[in-house]
Amino acid sequence: MKYVDDFRRRDLARALAQTIAREIRPDRIYQLMEFCGGHTHAIFRYGIQNFMPSNVQLIHGPGCPVCVLPMGRIDNAIELARDHKVILCSYGDVLRVPASGRKSLLQARAEGADVRLVYSTLDALKIARENPQRTVVFFAIGFETTTPPTAVAIEQARKENLTNFSVFCNHVLTPPAIHHILETPQVENESKPVNIDGFLGPSHVSSIIGTRPYEFIAEQYHKPVVIAGFEPLDVMYSTLMLVRQINEGRCAIENEYTRVVSSEGNRKAQNRVAEVMELRLEFEWRGLGIVPNSALQIKSAYAEFDAEKRFNLPAVRSSDIKGCACSSILRGVKKPTDCKLFGIVCNPENPMGSCMVSSEGACAAYWSYGRFRQSQVPRSSVT
Repeated sequence: MKYVDDFRRRDLARALAQTIAREIRPDRIYQLMEFCGGHTHAIFRYGIQNFMPSNVQLIHGPGCPVCVLPMGRIDNAIELARDHKVILCSYGDVLRVPASGRKSLLQARAEGADVRLVYSTLDALKIARENPQRTVVFFAIGFETTTPPTAVAIEQARKENLTNFSVFCNHVLTPPAIHHILETPQVENESKPVNIDGFLGPSHVSSIIGTRPYEFIAEQYHKPVVIAGFEPLDVMYSTLMLVRQINEGRCAIENEYTRVVSSEGNRKAQNRVAEVMELRLEFEWRGLGIVPNSALQIKSAYAEFDAEKRFNLPAVRSSDIKGCACSSILRGVKKPTDCKLFGIVCNPENPMGSCMVSSEGACAAYWSYGRFRQSQVPRSSVT
């Protein structure tokens, strides 16, 4: 663990905090959005915001694919498990997300549906092999990080002729979501726009797609991006890199996470995805609405493994639970503590929205590390 500990050293964190304090301009606000929920949890777990000067503000973004999954897709999954009697396999967080009528996949399982938690696509393939008389559907979800394993599972299913296996594809793409946030900063009936000076770019996503897909953010919107690792020193140094770009009037894509991310990304993984999947013309994101070219679907050449086509699933639009502010939190317009339900009726044992369910959700971060309970903590001395 010594290698990881090197990225958590308090003395280096204080030195970085002092450097940031020296280099910021006191007459301006630096509003920086972290797209990844992993960054949000690092910020709260290690108290990074308290190391920052008060005019450096870290804004929560969409966070994670579970958070942005619209209720209608959960409704579709419940229909598959309950009405079509399939074995529905998915990752753990998805099972707890409330859909229409606050019903979740876990509740559907309690009522008799065959819903199973898996840790990988390999688990879902194994279940299909062991149950040849049953139809097995893998509820695929994730940003670009988890898309290659889904593509490989579909190729493997074809190779083995597992005709009882199919995928309900919900893979979404990060660059179009950032584009959408920058294009639609003001939402009707909300008091303030989302003013973003720069982005802490996704980490694991970028290990797959590289840094090049973000170049439009700098070129078209004149916003700097720094691909940041998940450890506290990663986040702090990436913040310093953004501050320097903003002060110098530069807008570039920089990579702090060089130990994992390259400009080209993982070509082998990209090729596997391109073989099996293609862009959807549009897809609904919770909090963002319909976002063009922001998700993937299974190509017609692999249609026999596409659960949406096999079961002719309808497009379902569902509204958030009344009072839940997830939609605004995912866009950085509100904080979890601005939600009237947070900490009162909404908590990890009784989640009202996906931001409290997901292990990377902003509400879960606020709750888990208890910082919303603290009075305003004075910033660490940086003199």
